[in-house]
Amino acid sequence: MKYVIDIDGTICNEGGKVEDRLPFIERIERFNQLYDEGHTVVYHTARGLSSGRGEPHYRPITEKQLDEWGVKYHELSFKKHDADVFIDDKCVNVKDFI
Repeated sequence: MKYVIDIDGTICNEGGKVEDRLPFIERIERFNQLYDEGHTVVYHTARGLSSGRGEPHYRPITEKQLDEWGVKYHELSFKKHDADVFIDDKCVNVKDFI
């Protein structure tokens, strides 16, 4: 299966400077388990979208954080992706919503 996982609020805290975000280690360990089980894992972020600085500014910072936090992944994306499962801190399941 292909999992697309949001970064801010999902595997680290939100708010303040991006460089100062702190990881949620237990969540990262669970998502790393998906990677180890052979699933495709893509991390997604909208960092820089509202400021207009975007991917060129935030990609190196984000890659460094993911490396320091021990995150296993196949791809880091700054755009929407097709996936079997999306994991995000702000999602609402359509069945719950309806």
